[in-house]
Amino acid sequence: MFEQAFKNIDDVLHKDAGCSSELDYTEQTSWLLFLKYLDALEHDKATEARLEGRKYSHIIDKPYRWESWAAPKDKSGKLDHNHALTGDDLLDFVNRRLFPYLQGFKAKASGPNTIEYKIGEIFSEIKNRIQSGYNLRDIIDPIDGLRFLSQTEKHELSHLYEAKIKNMGNAGRNGGEYYTPRPLIRAIIKVVDPKIGQTIYDGAVGSGGFLCEAFDYLKSGKKLTTKDLTTLQTRTFYGKEKKSLAYVIAIMNMILHGIEAPNIIHTNTLTENLADVQAKDQYDVVLANPPFGGKERPEVQQNFHIRTGETAFLFLQHFIRLLKAGGRGGIVIKNTFLSNTDNASVSLRKLLLQNCNLHTVLDCPGGTFQGAGVKTVVLFFEKGAPTRKVWFYQLDPGRNMGKTNPLNDADLADFIDRQKTFADSPKSWSVDVKDIDPKTCDLSVKNPDGGEVIDHLSPAEIMKEIAALDQESAEVLKSIKALL
Repeated sequence: MFEQAFKNIDDVLHKDAGCSSELDYTEQTSWLLFLKYLDALEHDKATEARLEGRKYSHIIDKPYRWESWAAPKDKSGKLDHNHALTGDDLLDFVNRRLFPYLQGFKAKASGPNTIEYKIGEIFSEIKNRIQSGYNLRDIIDPIDGLRFLSQTEKHELSHLYEAKIKNMGNAGRNGGEYYTPRPLIRAIIKVVDPKIGQTIYDGAVGSGGFLCEAFDYLKSGKKLTTKDLTTLQTRTFYGKEKKSLAYVIAIMNMILHGIEAPNIIHTNTLTENLADVQAKDQYDVVLANPPFGGKERPEVQQNFHIRTGETAFLFLQHFIRLLKAGGRGGIVIKNTFLSNTDNASVSLRKLLLQNCNLHTVLDCPGGTFQGAGVKTVVLFFEKGAPTRKVWFYQLDPGRNMGKTNPLNDADLADFIDRQKTFADSPKSWSVDVKDIDPKTCDLSVKNPDGGEVIDHLSPAEIMKEIAALDQESAEVLKSIKALL
């Protein structure tokens, strides 16, 4: 039923002049789903209060509740067509009254971790792109038929929403930006093994995949007490996201997974000066796939000890700083980080090896990230003690991966099993830190059974890489001169 509803919604959005891509479809479905969810949440809380003899104060004023404007019902419980807005009347209400009203919640909320603040933030960041009020009515009706009453219903909805995010991630240039393959995320979480009571952070939250999967992992571990559930809801998951659409999607994704008021902040994580980070700002676990290939402005680079324009390298410094002593990290990064010879890359590898125990490097094959033509590795480390030995695992599913042959959980089972004991195999081996060149700290993936893995780049790609490295070196040297 839910699957057909989502298909019908996409069919209508495809016809609307205001929506042209999977990104638009997901964004527009998200704000409507959010309001439908909010209506269900308010109904549940009002019923609970009534049964306990308490008075419930609604978050949303009556004219702006879903039941008033989107789906008013007659006495038989069916849509009241005499009072249900449609066409220009519906469009006018949504654009001129509903959105401005909901945007106002941000200013009057008691704090950023409240549902009221999330409402204001979401509706300040997105707009209604649906240009036909009749199309909007045709979307509202199937969304009104969705139910959030049982865990089974929420579970099915979260799976369908994840599928939308995946489709959006596969729709061209946004490949790795919004969607990290869930089998890879689950493998990372199993290796890092967070516990209830520990704080989990993703400063490049994207669509919320790491936090949602970590929530599912912790929920499934054992029979949870009421205290455990409260801890998971309010004091476990934290994230930051720069992009408006990703922020909205992350909030909705976490809500559908069962986290009512996600602790996600809409901000540019890299504008935080690492010198200002205190113990209270640190976390037990960091899980992330930060964006790479971006270029940050010089004023942003000033926030970091190792100054570089490469976004992913700044994020890695951020994550190391925001981990508590003894904290654990699982971070996806471009594989060239392991061997780049520019000053920033070498300095960052030294920082990682000296300040953290980099115990595991998972080398992912090409095609892991659909739509993103880069090879990646996953770094697993613990903060507080230097690296003694690095265990490498070369993931090889034995097939070319792509949209029709994506990464699956079975592909990662051998890695997860062998990582527990750092076992050697044709795909895995260990390197003692004393055998790593102290000048370059080169961590290249060199399988003693299979030779060094070399990416075959085209001449144009090689020239582009050289130009980027030259610019990187120039920026680092400029920063060093400024300090002298």
